[in-house]
Amino acid sequence: MPVADVARTNVVTAHRDQSAGNLASVMVDEDVGSVVIEDDDQPVGIVTDRDLVVDVLEPRHEPAEVSAADIMTETPVTVATDDGVFDTTETMAEHAVRRLPVVDGDGALEGIVALDDLVVLLSDELGHLADVVEAESPPY
Repeated sequence: MPVADVARTNVVTAHRDQSAGNLASVMVDEDVGSVVIEDDDQPVGIVTDRDLVVDVLEPRHEPAEVSAADIMTETPVTVATDDGVFDTTETMAEHAVRRLPVVDGDGALEGIVALDDLVVLLSDELGHLADVVEAESPPY
């Protein structure tokens, strides 16, 4: 199954110059844990809720004075729309990330996939397999 089938297409995005305070407000308003920073429709960074805590709140910086460019993970790891779900989980594990922007062949942002999305998908599939095993098992 291609990751495009499970990726969310309503990606919350921002530009490098947005303040950390604004990013935090957007995350709360949109109920997301990350904002993809884009330039010319291509992901150039990602800011997570953890970045806000570790890079802004804990060092006691003024959120209005810190920009997305200051705290974003530059050149985020991405997956292509036609990459498989299992390849995507391997990419997440290899790079120790929970969220991956999904891009098309030209590198344009098409969506985002989170570890939570994949866990839900895989648990649903395991449930279906359990149903098959139960139906095929002899009564004890």
